[in-house]
Amino acid sequence: MTDDLTRLSIAEALDGLTGKAFTAEDLTQAQLRAMERRRPLNAFITETAEQALLQARASDRRIADGSARRLEGIPVAVKDLFCTQGVQTTAGSGILHGFVPPYESTVTQNLWQAGAVMLGKTNMDEFAMGSSNESSRFGPVINPWSSPDTPLVPGGSSGGSAAAVAAGCALGALGTDTGGSIRQPASLSGIVGLKPTYGRCSRWGIVAFASSLDQAGPLTRTVRDAALMLQVIAGHDPKDSTSVDRPVPDYAAALTGDVRGLKVGIPKEYRVDGMPLEIEMLWQKGVEWLRAAGAEPVDISLPHTPYALPTYYIVAPAEASSNLARYDGVRFGVRASGDTPKEMYANTRGQGFGIEVRRRIMIGTYVLSAGYYDAYYLRAQKVRTKIAGDFTEAFARCDVILTPTTPSAAFPIGAKTNDPVAMYLNDVFTVPVNLAGLPGLSIPAGLSGEGLPLGLQLIGRPFDEETVLRTAAVLETTTDFRARPAEG
Repeated sequence: MTDDLTRLSIAEALDGLTGKAFTAEDLTQAQLRAMERRRPLNAFITETAEQALLQARASDRRIADGSARRLEGIPVAVKDLFCTQGVQTTAGSGILHGFVPPYESTVTQNLWQAGAVMLGKTNMDEFAMGSSNESSRFGPVINPWSSPDTPLVPGGSSGGSAAAVAAGCALGALGTDTGGSIRQPASLSGIVGLKPTYGRCSRWGIVAFASSLDQAGPLTRTVRDAALMLQVIAGHDPKDSTSVDRPVPDYAAALTGDVRGLKVGIPKEYRVDGMPLEIEMLWQKGVEWLRAAGAEPVDISLPHTPYALPTYYIVAPAEASSNLARYDGVRFGVRASGDTPKEMYANTRGQGFGIEVRRRIMIGTYVLSAGYYDAYYLRAQKVRTKIAGDFTEAFARCDVILTPTTPSAAFPIGAKTNDPVAMYLNDVFTVPVNLAGLPGLSIPAGLSGEGLPLGLQLIGRPFDEETVLRTAAVLETTTDFRARPAEG
């Protein structure tokens, strides 16, 4: 078989496997060859070739005997934030180097039970803290859209997953989204990224960053593929108290291609100062594309949007400070030496955590400290409630909201590493969705003047992924985005 198999969508691959055009082992071998060829991108931390081939052969046996499951034989990559039984899980951090979980996360278990094949664990910003995949202890991921002389970031924190899918090293991938960490790298890498409603997918077995914001989701080449993956990973999990017990719809069936009469909200607050004209123009094109398809654009207001970013960067670090307190060098992971337990603890955390993680732990500890809790954390939670209320009021007037995904295309590695605030501004369009717990999807919709992908974001009501996916599928058909990064 040729490596053309690396450019298939999940839906196309499932058809090919069912029609005996190729085997699951053929498909997996093609991905493994692409992974080897594209190693300079640094998209993977751990490759699991032997396990993948064993899973693929088992899939071929099930396909042959007629017991194939929803994602039978589909090779996927997994962000290294998901615990995988018997396979190293690092969260992109030195402090978890060599940690091999004795259990499997619920979301990845759902994938394997559906017949998917694990290619490996993808690189990521350390503990999912970053917007460029430069904070990883394993080095930055390079966007496959980079030119030979200017390496670009793929976005973060799920940058390795996005790069793997964009580069043809996986048919789909798992990511997590705390403030845009699926949608932002999807936009910068020219693929589809879906953040489900908070509680739609289990967080059990995901290394925690900010527990009230984290949510697992798929990164894929098409909207239909995102629907197929979400169908498998969504659902109630009694092991996760934040997992919502409600039926999982047939997401693929929602892709009717019909948005006639749909009201699409256009928030005026997302026209931020300094946003490039090409992104403003693409957003307007998106409005016109949906209007031409029969939808009705509606001007809406989300008045607390300007406070979303500062609110997020109080709430998320506060929760990170609490969650990361467990890394003490005693129970698991790396341990540094020290003459006393306190010294060992300090040395372990100082050596094991990178600069961005240490920065956020310190911010979080500060805003939770006596004398500052009311002034910062409690006030941020009140503003968060206001932000969620804005969306509730907006959805009384519209069915879905259309915005840009990011304020720029992919930027060079190192361009913003010395300016944390500039880096944080990459999430200006995505963090409100997490603060409100809503579903959001990024779809590639055009190219910048430099030939780099730009994305549009769709935001839906809680647990209304169907409308988001249906609208995205219409945009996908209209834009007919077929641009691909150069082969490595």
